[in-house]
Amino acid sequence: MKKLKTTISAAVCAATVLSAVPFSADGADTVYGTMNIPYADFYAAEIDGAYDVDAVSSATTNKWNMNTTGSLGEDGTWTNGGLVAGTYNDGNGTILGVTYPVAVSADDVAFLTEKYGFTALDSAPKAYKEVTVSGEDITVSKLVDTDGASDVTGTAAVNSLTRWGDYQVNVTNYPTSCDIYGIVVNTQEGGKYALRHLQNIWRNGEIAWSVGITTTEPHGNTLDYTNYAASNGQTISSIQYITLDGYTNLTVEPNAYLPKKFAGTVTAENAAAGDGSTTFTTTDFPEDYAVSASVADGFTVSGGTISYTGAKPGSYTLSVSDGNGVYVPFSASFLLTTDDIPVAYNNGAISAAEGFTDEDAANYIKNITSVTVNGTTSNTFYRRVHEYEERNGITEPVTA
Repeated sequence: MKKLKTTISAAVCAATVLSAVPFSADGADTVYGTMNIPYADFYAAEIDGAYDVDAVSSATTNKWNMNTTGSLGEDGTWTNGGLVAGTYNDGNGTILGVTYPVAVSADDVAFLTEKYGFTALDSAPKAYKEVTVSGEDITVSKLVDTDGASDVTGTAAVNSLTRWGDYQVNVTNYPTSCDIYGIVVNTQEGGKYALRHLQNIWRNGEIAWSVGITTTEPHGNTLDYTNYAASNGQTISSIQYITLDGYTNLTVEPNAYLPKKFAGTVTAENAAAGDGSTTFTTTDFPEDYAVSASVADGFTVSGGTISYTGAKPGSYTLSVSDGNGVYVPFSASFLLTTDDIPVAYNNGAISAAEGFTDEDAANYIKNITSVTVNGTTSNTFYRRVHEYEERNGITEPVTA
């Protein structure tokens, strides 16, 4: 009944058009082919019509049209398709949906060819969606998986500090050696969240979405979040993948909690290095957020005060988490500064200055973020800095 591991044929996986002549099953008027299916129609039956799934607009120049499908060679080697394999677009930066196998009535072929790019196949696909037409409207069924769904177990690591939304989830044991046409994330609370390519679906088992806190990603794309907002604080129980081979239902073990996000901030003040203290503040935090904070060895945190002994100059990170495990963690950087210059530059070489140790000099060097001499960049000094790094095993980069 279940597929433990399937091999997708090159013809099916690439959804190749093998013939322009419609294929009729058992003499009936069912015709199999491929069709451009808008996201809203593709997902409607999969998520029980919970909401309409929008197209995806991208500000990036090329990623949205990297839709070449992958293929399986005769030797069984899979060649990946484009970043958004299997999708179709408007030619102007918007991914509209996916091109997927369908079963339609012969009477509707002309309409679907004109409106949805229907192209006939010469044999029945392993998985497909049934499409019916009423006037100018179409209805698309759930996936018909003739070989039965594949049930697997995997893990889902949640990153709530990602730049690509409010949650990035790295999944293991997801389907490989095939293109992924759709993903539905299911939660213990009964939520069903349909994901789209580029904004939500990435390669290597990575998926991401916004719940309304982070609404723009690094490339400048606006993140849709209205239909995902309810996932804030829910727990992922399973993830359903749709490929040309059918469903893969991945049970997430252990279930993956999505810590509650909110628009709060943490700010830590700069201070002098050595022995001393500095302060940090939390803004717009929920009253039930049980603040647990830490910095590094030699630092103690009590209330809103960070105390330290013998701390060297440099950049430090304050980590704040919820002791109850309900809300997302935060972090804030702060500097401990000094007027001392523990390095000397003599005869074209850098060394520890008099009265300072090599450890002092190394710490100073690794915290350099820019090098200027008389108002301009000094390439010679910059090279000497890197020579010093190599001699002392400093691996953090220095920027000129």
